Amino acid sequence: MTIEAALDRVLRHPSVCSKRFLTNKVDRCVTGLIAQQQCVGPLHTPIADFAITALSMYNTVGTVTSIGEQPIKGLLCPKAGARMSVAEAISNLVFAKISTLKDVKCSGNWMWAAKLEGEGAKLFRACEAMCDIMIKLGIAIDGGKDSLSMAARVGRETVKSPGTLVISAYAPCPDIRRKVTPDFKGPIRGELSVIIWVHLSSKFRLGGSIIAQTFSQLGDEVPDIEDALALSHAFNITQEFILDGSILSGHDVSDGGMITTLIEMAIGGISGFQVQLPVDEKECHGMLFGEEAGWLLEIKAEHAERFMSACLKKGVSVLNLGQPAGFGMKSLATIRAKHGSLVLMSTVGKLYKLWEETSYKLECRQANYRCVTEEFSGLENRTGPKYKLTFDPDNITRQQQTFTKNPVVAIIREEGTNGDREMVTSVQMAGFDVWDVTMQDLLNGTITADYFTGIVFPGGFSYADVMGSAKGWAGCLKFHNKLRDQFEMFRTRRDTFSLGVCNGCQLMSLLGWVGRIFKDNAAEQGVFLDHNLSERFECRFSTVLVDDSRSIMTQGMKGSWLGVWVAHGEGRFTYRNDKILNSLEQNKCISFRYIDDNGHPTEVYPMNPNGSIGGVAGICSEDGRHLAMMPHPERCTLMWQWPYVPANMQHVKVSPWMKLFHNAYQWCLQNTN
Repeated sequence: MTIEAALDRVLRHPSVCSKRFLTNKVDRCVTGLIAQQQCVGPLHTPIADFAITALSMYNTVGTVTSIGEQPIKGLLCPKAGARMSVAEAISNLVFAKISTLKDVKCSGNWMWAAKLEGEGAKLFRACEAMCDIMIKLGIAIDGGKDSLSMAARVGRETVKSPGTLVISAYAPCPDIRRKVTPDFKGPIRGELSVIIWVHLSSKFRLGGSIIAQTFSQLGDEVPDIEDALALSHAFNITQEFILDGSILSGHDVSDGGMITTLIEMAIGGISGFQVQLPVDEKECHGMLFGEEAGWLLEIKAEHAERFMSACLKKGVSVLNLGQPAGFGMKSLATIRAKHGSLVLMSTVGKLYKLWEETSYKLECRQANYRCVTEEFSGLENRTGPKYKLTFDPDNITRQQQTFTKNPVVAIIREEGTNGDREMVTSVQMAGFDVWDVTMQDLLNGTITADYFTGIVFPGGFSYADVMGSAKGWAGCLKFHNKLRDQFEMFRTRRDTFSLGVCNGCQLMSLLGWVGRIFKDNAAEQGVFLDHNLSERFECRFSTVLVDDSRSIMTQGMKGSWLGVWVAHGEGRFTYRNDKILNSLEQNKCISFRYIDDNGHPTEVYPMNPNGSIGGVAGICSEDGRHLAMMPHPERCTLMWQWPYVPANMQHVKVSPWMKLFHNAYQWCLQNTN
């Protein structure tokens, strides 16, 4: 069987294929503390090895976590399965700089049919092997959970689950910015780089591998860890080179083998590669599809020799495989055997679609078929987002003014609000005094709206959206006489401003603070946020154009193209009639639009995640004081919150989204008595 034919099976396997069918329908940015989630690279490919959560938005200290599990290998050898589970967790953790390996703690989740004959002994041997390798690595289990009844009676047969150990490893991250992701970066940055394989075994055993499973086999000899000390040395050396910036990207070798790791790094960075193997063509299958522990690194060319020397001094086996080459879906991915014979030649786009196909078919069953097909079919034309700045975020000057009272902003939350904490921090960093205000505070009369200069309605799911997005929240404000009058007075005051994000945007449209129309001398709602055309919740890092609008918060940002988190299920701007949309455009009330990879406003999914006409993502009132937007700028006010930063913005230290909040503060200084 050719390598290409084998890949056709392996890349479609559920354990290997894209997990996009899982990642896009869950909120991956809530709290504003997420420094690394599942997706990486220009197209936010779901191949991340670890997760990082910051302790606070006020510093860069956090925690990194990773997972390791190898149940199929455990069927052949429970002891090897346990050791490989630990090794996988450590191999995933290595790409985030931690304090030290000895600070790693683990949670062990055992799922085993331990009451069946022979299974208890297997569980004991697996536990013994796990303890042994952890002692050698200097790490420890500090908790976990046991599920020891993993068997069921079906008729006359007993069906049991494979004995499984899931290792969840976690460790302190002194600086959450010190990490590498599994997407090739050299080609897109114009840097020369080398692909280094850190290989922790001299064998290429295929037992329990994905390629064996695709032929309904388990195999015989299973991958294992013979030298735990080599794993420890490789971990520490890799950490040192991450700290000094020599490593551009990295990815562990696991399900699917080294070739899968290589291809995932290529599609993550939309980059081709040129690889030369040190074995004859007949030995390539074992080397490419074997799942021995280890990882691939993309290292800056000038540091490759130094890294390899450091590894060899500690007895760690490394191999220079070649280099990334070319950027774009049409760039070539080539692998050659020892004497130059061609083993694989394909394009990144072809491999990408093959890897995405299983996910695509699953998504067709859980979302709008037309949208899912539009995304899958459009993959071959994607080039990645382009960001453009029309101002210098690192050089924002704050006007100094003496005033008796610092502007005070209320972050108003309702039952189900979940975006208030990151909003509080973002508003506070701009200079405001910030109050956390609940709707109950307002209903009780503990505080009134007239005390504040600004009001922010953050995102979330008020009343779980059971009556529709923000409708319960809007009802509290529209049908309570005192609150209705309070907020109407606040809206009409000339020295106030407001911001509504996501659920808050939906609320402001229902209240008529934006997109309002007049009928029989009475104001009515003219804009409604309807369900996404994809018919599901969407969480993506989209690109928006800051349009030429009257909003006080976007002044000086016109024409910028910025990445921003979106996380909503009902974000499609709809209008009572066409005149309202025309009026918004003529009066410069459209503040943000979703754009494609070339910077054009778009209605194409997924670059437009909800299907809004004209790519509308945010609108403001005619006087510019009230802004409602579906994207989440408060989750992008620090550069480490951005899941992808292109080469032309690597130098930026202050997030461009801080200017949005800074503009509001400057406006208050100039317009507040």
